[in-house]
Amino acid sequence: MAGLVEKIWFENHPLGWIGAPLLWPLSKLFGAIAKKRRAAFLAGTSGAYQAPVPVIVVGNITVGGNGKTPVVIWLVEQLKAKGFNPGVVSRGYGGKAESYPFVVDDSTNTDKAGDEPVLIYQRTKVPVAISPVRSDAVKALLPLGVDIVITDDGLQHYKLARDIEFVIVDGERRFGNEQYMPFGPLREQTDRLGSVDFVVCNGGEAEADEIAMSLKPAEFINLKTGERASADSINSPVALAGIGNPQRFFNTLVSLGVKPVHCEPFADHKAFEYAQLDALAKKGQNLLMTEKDAVKCRAFISQYPDIENWWYLPVDAAFSDTDTANILNKIMKVKDGYGSPTA
Repeated sequence: MAGLVEKIWFENHPLGWIGAPLLWPLSKLFGAIAKKRRAAFLAGTSGAYQAPVPVIVVGNITVGGNGKTPVVIWLVEQLKAKGFNPGVVSRGYGGKAESYPFVVDDSTNTDKAGDEPVLIYQRTKVPVAISPVRSDAVKALLPLGVDIVITDDGLQHYKLARDIEFVIVDGERRFGNEQYMPFGPLREQTDRLGSVDFVVCNGGEAEADEIAMSLKPAEFINLKTGERASADSINSPVALAGIGNPQRFFNTLVSLGVKPVHCEPFADHKAFEYAQLDALAKKGQNLLMTEKDAVKCRAFISQYPDIENWWYLPVDAAFSDTDTANILNKIMKVKDGYGSPTA
C-alpha cells in the first residue's frame, strides 16, 4: 500500500486520479488547516513557547524521510566543535515511553524512544529529549546544560518558536505532484521555502537558493561484533531499508560497487521481527541495512547468536566549506543575541 501511495504522489500513477474525488477535498481541508496554523504563528496568537536558548528546526514540507537526521547529527557535531552544548528534541515517532518528556540514555531502546532519537543519541552522545509536545522536550533539556536546541522535524509544530529553520528536500523526488496530503506529499506549500533560512537539497541537482548536500557512506559495520568491512569484501548481499526513501539506500550500495542479490524495502520506522529478517538473510551470504534500521535490530544480538553476517552502513551529511561557513555564521549571529556559548 505504501508503495502505491508513493507512485501516486511522485510518479503520477493513474490510480491517483481515480481516487481524486475523495482525496482532493481532504487535501484542500488539510491545506486550509495548515495555512491557518501558520497564520496564527505569524500573528503571535498560537501560544508558541519561546525557549531561553536558540532553537534550530530541521524539517521538511513533504511527508517521509528526506535526510533530516543526518543533518541534525552534522549540526550537533559542528556546534560541539564550536564550544556549544547542543541538545536534540524529537517527536519520537514509533516509540512509546511510559511518560513524557522522556530523556534518552544508554539503556533506552527504540520501543520507548523510536529509532531516530536513539540513533542520534548513539552517534552524538548529546542530550536527546522526546515528547509529542516539543516545548516540553526543550524544557527537559535545559537543566542538562544545553545552550542550543536542534529539533529533528517539527517545522509545522508551531507551538514552539524557532530562530533558524532548515528545510531538507529530496533532490531526486522533489515535491511530487505538489498537492497537500493525502492527495500528495505536501505538509505545506512550496512557497514556504521562501521563508526559511536554509533549503538543503539532498542529492540530485540543487536549484537556485538551495544548498547542495550529499550523504557520504563510511565502511560497513558488523551489527554484532563492530568489525568494519569495505564494500568489496561483502559477498552475495541482501539489502533491506525501512526508511522514507528505501531506493536511496539501494542506489548508494550500487554506487559503492555492491550488487545485492535481493532488495527489500520496508515502511519508514518499521518494527522488525527476527524471523522476517532471518529469512531475508538466508537469501544471500550477508544482510545489509541502514544505520537507522540497525538501532532497532541491536535488540536481537543477545537473543540470536547467528547474526554474524548482518551489517549496517553509516552515512554522514557533507556540505561544501562555503556553505558550512555560511550556516555556522548564521547560527553564531543568533547565539550572540542569547549570550556566549559555554566552554
